[in-house]
Amino acid sequence: MGLFSLLRPAVAAAALVLGVAGPAMAAAPLAAGASVAVGPQYDTTHVYVSSDTIDAFVASFVATFDGKASPRAVFTVTPTPSKTASQYIQTPVGMLSVFAFQTPVPYPFGDERTGYLVTDMDSAVAAALKAGADVMVDSFDDPIGKDAIIAWPGGLKMQLYWHTKAPQYAPLLTVPDNRVYLSRYAADHFIQHFLAFSHGKVVLDQLKADGGQIGLPGTTFRQIKLESGFGKMAIFVTDGKLPYPYGRETTGYQVADVDATIAKAVASGAKLLSPPYTMAEGRSAIIEFPGAYIAEIHDVRK
Repeated sequence: MGLFSLLRPAVAAAALVLGVAGPAMAAAPLAAGASVAVGPQYDTTHVYVSSDTIDAFVASFVATFDGKASPRAVFTVTPTPSKTASQYIQTPVGMLSVFAFQTPVPYPFGDERTGYLVTDMDSAVAAALKAGADVMVDSFDDPIGKDAIIAWPGGLKMQLYWHTKAPQYAPLLTVPDNRVYLSRYAADHFIQHFLAFSHGKVVLDQLKADGGQIGLPGTTFRQIKLESGFGKMAIFVTDGKLPYPYGRETTGYQVADVDATIAKAVASGAKLLSPPYTMAEGRSAIIEFPGAYIAEIHDVRK
């Protein structure tokens, strides 16, 4: 799917460039070779909304995070016939690719959570396969590059994309978390394989993290944080017995002030689903934007 790729001409035309491993992680990386990551400022969360909510969603998200949106256009962004209105949103705290399909969404598109820019598509697909991923949609051409969809043990799906001509975007002010919920049966397996692909590292493996941050105060769970050239990933290892809306959010955005961000979000049409929860490291809340996109926001205690 040229999910992000087919948005790139519109983005270029709009000139929207913004200015310790824990004890349980013993597995070594499985694959060698150079990293295929380009940088987290090129990685986007994929958001699917309906045609009648895309205007409200884009306006609310842009207002909340001080972002800019590309011009909207209608594309065929899959390797099979389809049509979607598409926009790209840049903010200082993370990027979005937004899709409002006007036709049914071909399988398996719509299940991928992110698009990762890679240095070379063939090398990236080969590295993903070597690291244990499945290729759900083989590499295909779009007007200015290539795209593929891969899936990891534990069910995490993502897009890889490649530019014929490399883009140049400024670094993010803060790098968002790709928030991944896994079972205890899949977590270590996923982490081992994803680290092999991403050439990343474990920066936190906390066996008794505060359950209040996933709606379960008074309990604990295992939390792992990874960092790589693709950005940050926060992994929540649970038994799956989660109160709504936890587990529905795919991205967590680091902001300067949670309360101020909530105020801007609500003023622009979003809803506060879970009020701020105070943890040792900062505060966290869950917001639902128009179009039913659910996101976590957090600040960091100074």
